[in-house]
Amino acid sequence: MSTTLIEVRPAKAADATAVASTHDEAWRSAYQGIIPGGELEKLINRRGPQWWDSAIRKGSRVSVLVFGDKIAGYANYGRNRARSLHFDGEIYELYLRPEFQGLGFGRRLFTAARRDLMQSNLKSMVVWALSDNDPATEFYRALGGRMVARSSERFGPKSLDKVAFAWTN
Repeated sequence: MSTTLIEVRPAKAADATAVASTHDEAWRSAYQGIIPGGELEKLINRRGPQWWDSAIRKGSRVSVLVFGDKIAGYANYGRNRARSLHFDGEIYELYLRPEFQGLGFGRRLFTAARRDLMQSNLKSMVVWALSDNDPATEFYRALGGRMVARSSERFGPKSLDKVAFAWTN
């Protein structure tokens, strides 16, 4: 019998390449057919290993979920960026490689990010998801998020609807 270690921990600079690869796989899976192809490629290509290395070294809050010796997912979070929404913290991104989705790992990563925010006295929290990304909107609803705002974001010529889910203690 073998045991596989699963842990959520802060990302290290040495994780940058694996986080970039996770970002690439997860975004292709989540947004193909939603975000126009050329725009999706631009977004993915902007977030290569150097971008993640810089973000991690500069102190961005990035946590990784490690399954055995492979980074299966990541969360990037911090203070809420939308001044119009009166919540303290925000999960900017939470993604898993496609083969790790639906196994409870997203919930573990979400819980760890939320706990970290709360320990920094950021008690309430918001997360945005594209409305057309059904797996994401269902995931945040299942975690008890309540929809508190709608907006839109342009991706080249296409404008996509997005929704904000919030949690208070």
